[in-house]
Amino acid sequence: MHQDGDVVIGGLFEVHLLAVIPELSFRSKPEQLWCHEFDVEGFKAAMTMLFAVREINRNPDLLPSIKLGYRMFDNCVRLDVAFRAATALVSGTEEHFSMGNCSGLPPVLGIVGDPGSTHSIAISSVLGLFRVPMVSFFATCSCLSDRQRYPSFFRTIPSDAFQVRAMIQILRHFHWTWVGLIYSDDDYGRHAAHSFHEDVSAFGGCVAFSEILPKDNDIVEIRKIMQVIQQSTSRVIVVFSTGSYLLPLMDEVVRQNVIRQWIASEAWSTSTAFLVPRLLPFLRGTLGIAIRRGEIDGLREFLLSVRPDDDPKNNMVRRFWQEMFSCRFDPAEASLVAEGKICTGQEDLSKADMAYSDVSELRPSYNVYKAVYALAHSLHNLVSCVPGQGPFEGNSCASLHGMQPWQLLHYLQSVNFTTGFGDQVSFDENGDALAIYDILNWHGMPDGSMKARTVGDVDESKPSHKVLSLEEDKIFWNFESKKPPRSVCSESCPPGTRKATRKGLPVCCFDCLPCADGEISNATEFWSSPQKDECVPKEVEFLSYEEALGISLSTVSVFGACVAAVVLGIFIHHRHTPVVRANNSELSFLILLSLKLCFLCALLFIGQPRTWTCQLRHAAFGISFVLCVSSILVKTMVVIAVFKASKPEGHGTMKWFGAAQQRGIVLLLTSLQVVICVVWLSTASPTPHKNTHYQSSKIVFECAVGSVAGFATLLGYIGLLAAISFLLAFLARKLPDTFNEAKFITFSMLIFCAVWIAFVPAYVSSPGKYADAVEIFAILASSFGLLMAIFAPKCYIILLHPERNTKKALMGRTTK
Repeated sequence: MHQDGDVVIGGLFEVHLLAVIPELSFRSKPEQLWCHEFDVEGFKAAMTMLFAVREINRNPDLLPSIKLGYRMFDNCVRLDVAFRAATALVSGTEEHFSMGNCSGLPPVLGIVGDPGSTHSIAISSVLGLFRVPMVSFFATCSCLSDRQRYPSFFRTIPSDAFQVRAMIQILRHFHWTWVGLIYSDDDYGRHAAHSFHEDVSAFGGCVAFSEILPKDNDIVEIRKIMQVIQQSTSRVIVVFSTGSYLLPLMDEVVRQNVIRQWIASEAWSTSTAFLVPRLLPFLRGTLGIAIRRGEIDGLREFLLSVRPDDDPKNNMVRRFWQEMFSCRFDPAEASLVAEGKICTGQEDLSKADMAYSDVSELRPSYNVYKAVYALAHSLHNLVSCVPGQGPFEGNSCASLHGMQPWQLLHYLQSVNFTTGFGDQVSFDENGDALAIYDILNWHGMPDGSMKARTVGDVDESKPSHKVLSLEEDKIFWNFESKKPPRSVCSESCPPGTRKATRKGLPVCCFDCLPCADGEISNATEFWSSPQKDECVPKEVEFLSYEEALGISLSTVSVFGACVAAVVLGIFIHHRHTPVVRANNSELSFLILLSLKLCFLCALLFIGQPRTWTCQLRHAAFGISFVLCVSSILVKTMVVIAVFKASKPEGHGTMKWFGAAQQRGIVLLLTSLQVVICVVWLSTASPTPHKNTHYQSSKIVFECAVGSVAGFATLLGYIGLLAAISFLLAFLARKLPDTFNEAKFITFSMLIFCAVWIAFVPAYVSSPGKYADAVEIFAILASSFGLLMAIFAPKCYIILLHPERNTKKALMGRTTK
């Protein structure tokens, strides 16, 4: 449907629900796709846009000197169709161009639509690059509020983030804390379900089950969902889905005769497909969130005045007419349908489907009306700009004959007007409209059908204690009249809650109240008793000295420290022997002392976390290991320097590696780790943390690292020194001395690096106290590796082969 004008706006609507894509032979021009299953509500929304444009063109106070035109497309509920239509709107559909077409206005300045969230995400991603404004009337995905990704997207319907909060208000009002969740497998359903999971626990509620509706209406998957529903003790089910995905499930609800209290999202709460006699016993009493209802004066008369011969170019009206009266304009087509009626174009619309002419419950159509007027008011503000006082560069205004979409976008962001129905229309910084919803209740009618009636509203603009307005005396319940249904009362409280009898209802009927929160990190410190009638303290879990794992690790830690002390004693006793002196005794003593500290610092990871142990454990571990590895690094450098000094070209090398220089290098390298620890502890210090994330029935008492960057820097610095030591030792491993220190350092650094490389994935994937156990194991394994690889060969010679502990034996050359 299209109409020329001085300025043209586009529209994308769901006029048909299904589409048939022709096969592509790649030998001829592709045929156009064929859409079927006419949607009266979608066509009514499109006609509302046409009505709004005509009303604006007749209004002397709004765009008085500009004729507004439109171009509307049917998206057939397919992304590829919608995307092709959107690109056609912004780029034009002309096949031939002349230079004259390269100036003037773009094909369209803004688009009303698309109604689908998935469609809007894809289309806005492209339109946003060119700052073409798009005002949707039905896309609710909260993801579309991201101004970085969708800078030109607006909507006259609230985001799902607000819808979820409205749902929570209803659940809180009726104390329904044990609810099931069903959602569609699309952007709309997934984002809404994610928000619901986050918000429902804030008021003490729990999700009994969470199921995804299959896209292909797979009956096997549908029956699996039905089995979960029947096995669950929850009697309240929240559904975020469009009607097309939900209908197969409702067919199975009827077949298995399942009665539940349904809470409907706005995508299906007003769908006429469910308000039929067949579903009355199962869906009456449903509570639903609905788009704000509005009234549009003169719309009904306009809808009834539509005729297919008004504009032969608008084939959308001809399609509508054929569907409405089950006839065909083409006699050849008429002969192929069941009734075989030929359309005259003079049929009476007032006697046709009442859903088309019913304007008492205008919801999506009212949003279309507001979207068109939002663009019109923005355009009016744009052309009313006073030269020299404009918002653009140099205080300039947009030119009527050369305006661009990005200029209209500027005015759309700040548009603010009131509709004839009294609703204020404006957009926040994310392009979202004011969040107001109607609450619907499905009632049975005398003719056996159902009708959705407004029984309250949720208005986010009100104070928090007045957000929900509900007329409970007008609510019809599917189970019992005039009171919340007994069957929605919990039969069994979920873990982490306790039973509390609800006043005014039978003693079998109770609420599930959450157990009290603790003081540290808001972790729940109480759990349900086996009978679920009281809260008992949760088991607190940490790596204790009293359990087998803690005892084993602490024993190995003390044993390692004792071995290091014994080796240190052996080296001190034999400090004048060639083996000790030839291997730089001072650095050897320093390595042994630091290894002893490494073994002992593992004890800080065992026991109940306290502030001082959390802060000291990583600092002691990091400084001890840097002291050890830096000493090994200097020892390696000395070995290489000694060998080079023995050659003529290396004369004078040892002057750079005297005792003072060795101590200075070790001190400098260790000081850098001290600085890292000080910065970490002073900015984001590790603290005790009670964690219920790993297992809700237990409290894992652990030390939160505070800053992951600080912890990573500490480990990374140790790894850097170890890698340098390994590289230098590896390059010097073939020096010709019989007792080559570089070989042992190479092997020790290989063990050290292998242990800590394996530590990272093991630590990340280990829950709770086992993460501490993994870190202790890495500390002990690497410490034993260094101790055994470097000092075991020396102790072997000192204690078992003293005849080899001579200068001659040590300086002898190896034979090939």
